[in-house]
Amino acid sequence: MQPPHPRLTLVACILASSLAFIDGSVTNVALPAIGADLGASPAELQWTINAYLLPLSALLLIGGAAGDHFGRRKLLVLGIAIFALASVACAVAADLTLLLAARAAQGIGAAILLPNSLATLSHAFTGEARGKAIGTWAGVGAIAGAVGPPLGGWLVDAIGWRAIFYVNVPVAAAAILIALHYVEESAEGELPLDLPGAFAATVALGAITWGLTLWSSHRAFDASVAIGLAAGILATAAFLWIEHHRGARAMMPFAMFGSRAFAGLTLLTFLLYGALGGVLLLLPFVLIEAAGYTALQAGLALLPMPLGMGLASRVMGRLTARVGPRWPLTIGAAIVAIGFGLLVLVDDGAPYWSSVFPGCLVIAIGMSSVAAPLTTAVLASVDDTHSGTASGFNSAIARTGGLIATAIAGAVIASAGRELITAFHGGVVVGATLAAASSLTALLTLGEIRKATPRPE
Repeated sequence: MQPPHPRLTLVACILASSLAFIDGSVTNVALPAIGADLGASPAELQWTINAYLLPLSALLLIGGAAGDHFGRRKLLVLGIAIFALASVACAVAADLTLLLAARAAQGIGAAILLPNSLATLSHAFTGEARGKAIGTWAGVGAIAGAVGPPLGGWLVDAIGWRAIFYVNVPVAAAAILIALHYVEESAEGELPLDLPGAFAATVALGAITWGLTLWSSHRAFDASVAIGLAAGILATAAFLWIEHHRGARAMMPFAMFGSRAFAGLTLLTFLLYGALGGVLLLLPFVLIEAAGYTALQAGLALLPMPLGMGLASRVMGRLTARVGPRWPLTIGAAIVAIGFGLLVLVDDGAPYWSSVFPGCLVIAIGMSSVAAPLTTAVLASVDDTHSGTASGFNSAIARTGGLIATAIAGAVIASAGRELITAFHGGVVVGATLAAASSLTALLTLGEIRKATPRPE
């Protein structure tokens, strides 16, 4: 039986997840202005992104598992509230230290709201309607991401970078009001919360992302980096051991890691969204610093990517429910690889329509075939009991991929002039390679998911 207000549930989930989507794209456009105002070095600018991604990637599993246990609506509202308060703290931060602390708090809020947004949506719809709803969720989220860069660029040019964080407040307020009045609570409270597994997963993701962030900012593989990565690897092994021994009581049953499709979706997400995160960070920075774009122009330059994804995602959600995710993901990721390759046309003197637009358009076409099918396939690969945890795990993989891309991007951001363009070209070639690898992964591993239609309830 569906909740009494499934459409308003969809609206609340879209508004909540859009907070994280808008914030990521807006902050990328504002990096040069933040650096100029706060006197931040390239390495410190990198921390502006990583301070958000570090808690986000480390806490997503706990956020999803807590929602499954205590109530998804309850955790959704909590995550939105934390994110909104942290956004205000970002806007009023007097120095870089306070800004980084507030960005970390935003990451905590996003880690709670993102998995519970998707799990709440999955509970509200069944059958093919679920595929349509997820497609709409992915599509409108992408459109929100599309609005972010030009809106953020305009705010940065007209008012200042602090204004970009205030736009989150009315969106958060609307999401909380709708969730409290119209979203039905859902939980699997009879299952014990897997605190040992959640702790091990958090330590693993936190240590790995911390080590990579240090490596990126120091631009050297020193003892601190080695210790962080080693601790992350050991904690990952401990997590797998704990989940294996807890059996059915695990928040992520160990058997999932033996599923060819689940493993394939995890690897695909890591490769593709890591590459996409790197490009979305670097492209506006390069356009502003090397090509002379204003923040608004750089934001508008990115518009074809998320806008194209948004317009096509609902259609792809319906199509995936009928034909399965294998071919949409295989073909879509291959098209994304071509789009990344076209970005080598970007130069400090090349016109937008012949250098930037072709790559952005092709990436948009490819990602429109990936976003909704990937989300639907992840939810179809687990039962409803673990839907929040599964979506949290997949989001954690995507964010961790983005964090690694940010670490690699640090070397590009530190460059200047012609060297910046050359370093960017190297980055997009790496992105194209990763996207091609994700396409091959989908082709080889997703044959067992015939249709991404959720199990009957």
